[in-house]
Amino acid sequence: MISGILFDKDATLLDFGKMWGDWAYTHLSDLSEGDDTLFHRLAAAIDYDPATRNFAPSSPVIAGTPEEGVDLILPHLPNWTRDALLRHSNDTARTAPVHAIVPLDPVLSRLGQSAKLGIATNDSAHSARTHMETLGIAHHFTAILGSDSGHGGKPAPGMCLAFADQTGLAPAQIAMVGDSLHDLHAGRAAGMICVAVTSGFATAQELSPFADAVLGDVSELPDWVAAR
Repeated sequence: MISGILFDKDATLLDFGKMWGDWAYTHLSDLSEGDDTLFHRLAAAIDYDPATRNFAPSSPVIAGTPEEGVDLILPHLPNWTRDALLRHSNDTARTAPVHAIVPLDPVLSRLGQSAKLGIATNDSAHSARTHMETLGIAHHFTAILGSDSGHGGKPAPGMCLAFADQTGLAPAQIAMVGDSLHDLHAGRAAGMICVAVTSGFATAQELSPFADAVLGDVSELPDWVAAR
């Protein structure tokens, strides 16, 4: 029986393209201070297309941590320190426009009747909580963990194991739900059930070898859990 469900955030609960495409344009514009050449160098460093305001599927920013994103653009910003740039990026990320993949409250309400819910994201924990509060759904989650919560980032299993410890559940009772291989590798390494969703950039073909189930998006999850 599944007694816990641990979600990735971006492209699993939140629409990555709608949320981070516009944010990246504003963020890089701010950092480049009107220098168009610098702006395009920063965009190229993170595989971002300013013309379409979309990230390439190969962008390491999609599944990476804020630190990984900062390390990609820092070489082009000699006037910034790593710590200052990371703080600035995290501060602005909390104000990114939030777009849910699907209406989440009914999905989480139904799942929460029989399972403890959590988030394990490679974003910062503060940003993740702010985004959930913006949508009015933070109360559904027993724990919201980020790559800065002291357990490492995915694909390492630290956040998954921390959620199991915090809820008192065995990892085998928990489903890790995510859109990327990072999510599935983390869940598998922790000994969890792994559920992939194709609401992100990875295809079902890419995800299925590492997943116990592949769903279109999280709206399909309550019926899948009930069927088990």
